[in-house]
Amino acid sequence: MKNTRTLGAALLLGSLAFSGTSIAGGASAEALSITCAGCHGYNGASTGPATPSLAGMSAVYIEDSMKAYKEGERNATIMTRIAKGYDDEDFAKMGQFFSSKPMHMAKQSAAGNMKKKGKKIHKKYCGKCHEDNGTSADDDSGQLAGQWAPYLKYSLEDSMSGDRDFGKKMKKKVKKAHKKYGDDMAPALLDFYASQN
Repeated sequence: MKNTRTLGAALLLGSLAFSGTSIAGGASAEALSITCAGCHGYNGASTGPATPSLAGMSAVYIEDSMKAYKEGERNATIMTRIAKGYDDEDFAKMGQFFSSKPMHMAKQSAAGNMKKKGKKIHKKYCGKCHEDNGTSADDDSGQLAGQWAPYLKYSLEDSMSGDRDFGKKMKKKVKKAHKKYGDDMAPALLDFYASQN
């Protein structure tokens, strides 16, 4: 009986030692995406307002984001820990999987009546990188239109506070927009992006 338990424990430990490489290296894109569904929704269509939809996003954007989480270059509550369990091949598979899905537009309404002002701000300060009113994945920037407004609000606040580095160019544009529009900037942009669903 004691030998049976010892053998069972040895087999269990042995299988655990090899499970990380055998599962992660050989997992399909769909299998890898299932682990994302708890927060980002089935096929990347988020139903939670603090979590972005991944469906239809650029594969490059998803890969770069995951690498930044893994390296600790992008601030997050849980994604930094999750990303450490994957390698670059996994990130590429995830990126291809989610980019192949139709873009998901969150069903929400604009909180205020500033969408015209938001469109103007977007066109002048955001439109070069976030093309087609923030709906394009072709520019390898994050899609803004149709994303949950609370998620975008947190992201914008992180950018303005320096908690999340979006690069010098974007930081400069956000600063200029904020200088011109003050505290109306963020609500106007959020109204504009939320109205596109």
